[in-house]
Amino acid sequence: MTNPITPEQEAVLVAAIRQAEITTSGEIRVHLEDTCPTPEPLDRAAQVFADLGMHNTAQRNGVLFYLAWQTRQFAVIGDSGINAAVSDDFWEVTKETVLDQFRAGKYVVGLERGVRMVGEQLKRYFPYDAKTDKNELDDSISFGDPAPPRV
Repeated sequence: MTNPITPEQEAVLVAAIRQAEITTSGEIRVHLEDTCPTPEPLDRAAQVFADLGMHNTAQRNGVLFYLAWQTRQFAVIGDSGINAAVSDDFWEVTKETVLDQFRAGKYVVGLERGVRMVGEQLKRYFPYDAKTDKNELDDSISFGDPAPPRV
């Protein structure tokens, strides 16, 4: 897999994820790969979500940003807890906000804005609790075909 972002851009995205997660029990991941192996990027995002073990959060509030950068396919997907909490149009609005930046060639800016939007909703519906919250998922960007999660 060719890494489409520089180490500096990766650091910006990881920092955005960590900043968004400071105020919530929610978990955010970004996954990049060259091409989408399925016709529908949402289906691939669901596969990656499962492969990364994102459904293993206590409150089912994980969110994945998926981008197949060479084929320009994008999806954002949330687990059942966040899906039940946000408005019906939240995912579409978030996706369009990200895609607006992608269309301008600003991939990192688009992902960063999407992460911030999701972070605000996670903060609203799943506020941070110092007594019980811990970082349940890795904040790093994942690339290529994710390995099955370790149990």
